[in-house]
Amino acid sequence: MPSATPHYDALSHRFTRIHRFNHLQQIAYWDLAANMPPKGHAARADALAEITGLLHQMRTDPALGEQLDAAGAEPLDALQAANLREIRRQWLSATALPQALVEQRSRVTSACEHAWRQQRPANDWAGFLPNLQQVLAVTRECAQRLADATGLAPYDALMDQYEPGTTSAQVAAVFTELRTWLPDLIRRVADKQSREVVLSPHGPFPVAAQRALCERVMGLLGFDFDAGRLDVSAHPFSGGVPEDVRLTTRFREDDFLQSLMGTIHETGHGRYEQNLPRALLGQPVAEARSMAIHESQSLAFEMQLGGHAGFAALLSPLLVEAFGDQAAFMPGNLHRLLTRVKPGFIRVDADEVTYPAHVILRFEIERALIAGDAEAADIPALWDAAMQELLGIDTRGNFADGPMQDVHWPEGLFGYFPCYTLGAMYAAQWFAAMRRSLPDLDARLMAGDLAPVFDWLKEQIWQQGSRWTTEELSRRISGEPLNPAHFRAHLEARYLG
Repeated sequence: MPSATPHYDALSHRFTRIHRFNHLQQIAYWDLAANMPPKGHAARADALAEITGLLHQMRTDPALGEQLDAAGAEPLDALQAANLREIRRQWLSATALPQALVEQRSRVTSACEHAWRQQRPANDWAGFLPNLQQVLAVTRECAQRLADATGLAPYDALMDQYEPGTTSAQVAAVFTELRTWLPDLIRRVADKQSREVVLSPHGPFPVAAQRALCERVMGLLGFDFDAGRLDVSAHPFSGGVPEDVRLTTRFREDDFLQSLMGTIHETGHGRYEQNLPRALLGQPVAEARSMAIHESQSLAFEMQLGGHAGFAALLSPLLVEAFGDQAAFMPGNLHRLLTRVKPGFIRVDADEVTYPAHVILRFEIERALIAGDAEAADIPALWDAAMQELLGIDTRGNFADGPMQDVHWPEGLFGYFPCYTLGAMYAAQWFAAMRRSLPDLDARLMAGDLAPVFDWLKEQIWQQGSRWTTEELSRRISGEPLNPAHFRAHLEARYLG
C-alpha cells in the first residue's frame, strides 16, 4: 500500500543519511582535538572542509524546498509535524549560506583552533590575532547572510543557531537584571565564607588516579561506557553522536577538582545525548532542543547536584580511595570546598555564583564584534575593563587566562556563550519543579539516592528531544517560560541560607 506521506518519508530518509555522515564528521572533530598528531592537521582540515561541504549540499538540495511544502500538506501526526518544523528550520539556516563560505569557515576555524593550542600556553596574543581576525571576518559574513534570510539582526541570527527563538535583546534584559544583584550577592557570600574554616586537599594527585576517579563518578552518574568514552583535550567538551558520545577533560596534578567537576559537567551533556529518543535517532526532532537546554543538563549535574551536600557525602569515600585519607575529604569539608565562591580568571573553573559574570563579559564583547562596534584587536582592552568591573580582577597582559582561554571564538562559535547562564537559570527552574513534584527530593539526595533526578530529567527533557519549542518545553516542565527568579532563589538559599 502506498505511503500517505511520500514527501515526508523522502525528507526523513535524507536526514537519516545526513545524520550518518554527521556521525563521521563528529568523530573526526573529536579525534582532531583528542588524538591527532600535529602533522595531520592540514589533511584533516581539508577532509573536514570536504565533508562539511558535502553535508551542506545535502541540506540545500533545491528539491528540498518543494518537498517541504508538499510534506506540509500531507496527513502528518503531531510528532511528524514537529520533525518537519525542525527540518525546515535546518534547511532555512543551511540555504542562507553558500557552500564556498561554509567550507571557508571550516578551514579558517580549523587553522585558528589548531594554532590556538600552542599559542594559548605561550600567551601569544600577537600570533593568535591574525587567525582570529579571519574567523571573525567569515563569521560576520555568515551572520549577515543568516540575518538576510531570517529577518533577524546579525548577532541574533547567530544566537538562533544555538538557542532558537531567543534574541539578544531578551538576553540583554535578563543579564541587565542579573547585574543589579549579582555583585552584591558575591560580596555577601564572600563575607559569609570568610568566617568558615575550610581544609585544602594536599597533592600531588596522580593523573592515573584522577582518571580512574572521573570514570568511576561518571558511572555513578549513569554514563553508559558501552556508548561513549572519556579522553583528554586542551579544552573539555562533549562530542560524538548519541550512539557514541565522546567526552573530554584535562588534568592537573595539583588540582583534582578541576578535572572532576569538568567531567561531571560533560557527563550531564553525555547523558542527555545518550537518552535522546532512540527510535527517532537520525531525525532533527530527536536532537537536543537547544544549547541552553543542553547546558541546563550539564549544570544540573555539575552545579545543582555537584554542589549538594548529599553528593559530597557520596564523593567522600571515593576520594579517600583514590588519593588516600585526608581530613579535607570529610563530607562537610568537601561540601564547603565544592561551594567555595572566589572570583577567578577561568570561566570553566568558576563557581556558580561568579560564573554568570564570565558569560556576561563574553556576550557583551561578541555582540559588539558582530555588530562592527569592536574589532578583534580591541578584545584585550574590553576584556580587562569588564573583568575589573564585574569581578575586580586585573587581567592586563594575561591573554592565556583572559581572552584566549576558551576554544569557542577560535572555532567560530559566536552566539553560544549566553546559553551557559541561560542553562544555569533553566537548571535552577528544573530543580524547583522537581522539588514541587518530589517533596522528599533533598532527603533522598542526602541518602545518596540520585535516581529521582535522573528519572525526572529523562522523562521530562531527555526523551522529549526537539518535539517542543524551548518555551513550550519549559511550560510543560515547570508551568512557565524561563524565570530567572529561580536562579536567584537557588543561589541565595545555597550560599546565604
